[in-house]
Amino acid sequence: MDAKAVLIRLKPDTATLVADWREQILRLKEQAIESIRNEGIAVESWFQVQLAGEHYLLAYIRSGDIARAEAIGAQSTLEVDAVHRQFKRDTWDHNSMIPCELLVDLQA
Repeated sequence: MDAKAVLIRLKPDTATLVADWREQILRLKEQAIESIRNEGIAVESWFQVQLAGEHYLLAYIRSGDIARAEAIGAQSTLEVDAVHRQFKRDTWDHNSMIPCELLVDLQA
């Protein structure tokens, strides 16, 4: 199973958009679970982080094939995936994405 984490710097003044995105994902929770199931993702978690006055998201996924999961998600017609793609365009600073290096990965 592959694991991936990335730290994503948010564009300035997007706190309201982050809160709205969270509410929409929770409203569409069953569809979001369907989406990650379609993508072959076992775990998808999102965290909000503030470092030195900058706002970030930390995204973590675990999947049998992360590249395949990302390709399927990009083509999805589910409302939840359209919401997520718009959120990425509106809030992510794509030039400041920091991949996280996996050091230890334990499963019971």
